[in-house]
Amino acid sequence: MDKYLAGLATESINEETRGIDRCSTVEMVTMINRQDALVAGAVGAEAENIARAIDMIYPRLEAGGRLIYLGAGTSGRLGVLDASECLPTFGVDPDMVQGYIAGGDIALRRPVEGCEDSREDGIAIIDELKVNEKDAVVGITASGSAPYVLAAVEHAKSLGAAAIGLCTNANSKLEKVCDVTIAPKVGPEVISGSTRMKSGTAQKMVLNMLTTCSMVKMGKVYGNLMVDLKASNKKLEDRARRLICHATGVDSETAGEYIVKANSHVKLAILMIETGLEAEAAQKVLDACGGRLAEAIEAGKEK
Repeated sequence: MDKYLAGLATESINEETRGIDRCSTVEMVTMINRQDALVAGAVGAEAENIARAIDMIYPRLEAGGRLIYLGAGTSGRLGVLDASECLPTFGVDPDMVQGYIAGGDIALRRPVEGCEDSREDGIAIIDELKVNEKDAVVGITASGSAPYVLAAVEHAKSLGAAAIGLCTNANSKLEKVCDVTIAPKVGPEVISGSTRMKSGTAQKMVLNMLTTCSMVKMGKVYGNLMVDLKASNKKLEDRARRLICHATGVDSETAGEYIVKANSHVKLAILMIETGLEAEAAQKVLDACGGRLAEAIEAGKEK
């Protein structure tokens, strides 16, 4: 028996759920919900470490670097999910935030046995991606011990990248190879060792914060509106209209006209409405302001 794994909080028995197999359906649901309610507090207790990680990620993205997630199993799937959502939400380059899972993309749909134990694969993906000092690498592993993740993060750090760890156990092996480690202490899982549950929820919450806060700092948000959205389908076009109406006070028809003028870019449409500038001139102002809409509106009104 592995003493390290046996000592993990997420592998221990949850005394609050011992009788779940004899519960009614509603009792099971209530029991799980009661445990899930503990997760937000555990994540909140890691606020300083989460902020430290964001302050390492943001300047690298601003300078043209990348945020790279690496994980195994549920942890890897969550990293891929968060990375894939950044493109439609914030309109970033597809390469800016990337997610990889041990075993490759096939492991997103079904388990690939033993892949998380391969240190060689972890090192190989870092070399394949040509990770360097401009990048931030986040290793995600509930136990804090997956060899694939540990080797990848350690290698990335040796190449000058920011090394960030995300796990759900204290005093993990991951801490020893990272610049900062985020470790929400979620405690024993509802079903012993099933880290797809509270651990997975905590990891998703943290990943949301890492990307969202970094994008806010990069000017991808105006107020709390996702103004770097590009209206690429009917649902997003409808959302774009509502965002423009909310930000500027124009009606839906006018918002639709400006979506066309701005080539489907919400941020540019808002700037055009607020300043009266045509698309080309508005884009120049926006570029000069680093894409920060509030600043660009002020500058555009002075023209």
